[in-house]
Amino acid sequence: MRRRDVLAGLGATAVAWPARAQDGRMRRLGILMGGRGASDPEGQARLAAVRAGLAEHGWTEGRNLEIELRWAAGDLGRIKAAAAEIVALKPDVILANATPAIGALIEVTKTIPIVFAQIVDPVGLGYVTSLARPGGNVTGFTFVDLDFIRKWPEVLRELAPGLDRAALLFNPATTPFYAGFLQTLEASRQPGQVPFVAAPVARLEDLESVVADVASHAGAGLVIPPNPLIGAHRGRVAALATRHRLPSIAVYREYAPDGGLMSYGPNSLDIFRRSTNYIDRILRGADPGELPVQAPVTYELVVNGRTARELGLAIPPSILARADEVIE
Repeated sequence: MRRRDVLAGLGATAVAWPARAQDGRMRRLGILMGGRGASDPEGQARLAAVRAGLAEHGWTEGRNLEIELRWAAGDLGRIKAAAAEIVALKPDVILANATPAIGALIEVTKTIPIVFAQIVDPVGLGYVTSLARPGGNVTGFTFVDLDFIRKWPEVLRELAPGLDRAALLFNPATTPFYAGFLQTLEASRQPGQVPFVAAPVARLEDLESVVADVASHAGAGLVIPPNPLIGAHRGRVAALATRHRLPSIAVYREYAPDGGLMSYGPNSLDIFRRSTNYIDRILRGADPGELPVQAPVTYELVVNGRTARELGLAIPPSILARADEVIE
């Protein structure tokens, strides 16, 4: 399903369902968009999905809901500052996007309910006790797991048959857990599976040299997992990968329209829309520790045909048959 179809459906839903009666008290929702900036179209689309989902549940900004919104654009310092600002306002519930944003919020509150949208390995990182019974003040909706990360090189290899190593691009400051993920992936790699290597980017200024180093190895490809810093600069990553003739795949759907070769990942707008169900339930008295963590239910595969041709790659029938969109 394309983004405009998802947004259209969300809008139609908001109109079709009447607002349910409230108790008249103004509630406060904090929103921390850790991985996007206010000018990012995808960030605005996610916010629109949240507002539409809230309206479906009877919550309207200015009538019975006050929203405190902060954008951090993938910057760890801004994420931590925004988390402190939101907690100081004592909202009834907080919606947070990006794994580092959850970590920052947990550092400053153990009592305000937090709903996460798009997080990696909440159990392993200690944010929840279990997926079924999170415990504490945190619950929400995951993004990808180790099994899904393992799929990216295999999908990329269908389009780039010469692929024999996958470089995982991540910022060790905001997502240090990927180093451990890589060790686990390598330890469990089966014969014939593409091996992973680390491609850490400590600073944005290092991005070009890191991509160039990955491209210097014949048969290498670039894999872009959830990461606030990299996600906020996905267009730059796409341009560098193409310039260095490097096949690449990202979790972010907008990576392909921004010039990247492929994107494959959960439907972000669906995750944000579903998060409003938990926000609604918590505002009505539910305990976040009793709401099970949920996984994505819809995924999208997008291929940029122009970029494929520029890299001298032909899109195979197996990819064409599964692709939600091919950009020409």
